[in-house]
This record gives sequence, structure tokens and C-alpha cells, in this order.
Amino acid sequence: MSQAPSEGSRPNQAKGHKTLAIRLDDDTHSQLVMLAQLADRPLIEEIREAIESHIARKRESGELADRVSEGLAEIEREAAAKKNAIEALYHQATTPQPKGRKPASGTSS
Repeated sequence: MSQAPSEGSRPNQAKGHKTLAIRLDDDTHSQLVMLAQLADRPLIEEIREAIESHIARKRESGELADRVSEGLAEIEREAAAKKNAIEALYHQATTPQPKGRKPASGTSS
């Protein structure tokens, strides 16, 4: 699966939607087209329904719970590290240097 150009690169693309291009083997495509025809629905609606059903099954199965918890913990760790870095930079920028001393250059002589 590949993603189309980034949001904002197409003036007519609705905000909040992404366009995906997928490759299906001929048999899968034929069956999907037939399902859409039999249901008298657009092909894209069959595809959306299939994707939404897949996501719902994953959520309901509980198999994602551990990965979600790990992902959230990692986001929190990264956010804390960035916050600490920004605070350190801000503190250094707002703390006056003593007169007569040059700021540390980070290199040793």
C-alpha cells in the first residue's frame, strides 16, 4: 500500500481524508467488484467497510492492548525528554552569564 501525495498538495482533496492506492490480485479485485455490484453499492464503500470491520475486529480482540500501552508509554518518554531539553535550553538562555567569563564552548583545551 502506498500513500498519495501529502495533504495540502491537492487543492480539491477534502481535509481529514487520505487517499490510498492499493494493489489487489485479479481474483480479489473481481470478487470485491462483484460484492459491490450485488449490494448495489460503490466499490469504495465496500473497501471502506472492509477496512472498518478489520479495525473493529482488531480492537475487539484485545490483541492490540499491550502494544497500545507500550506505544503510549514511549510517547510519554519522548515527550518528557523533549520537554527537559527545551527547559534546559530556556534556562540557559535566560540565565545571565557572570561578567568577565566566557560561556563554555563545549571543547576542552
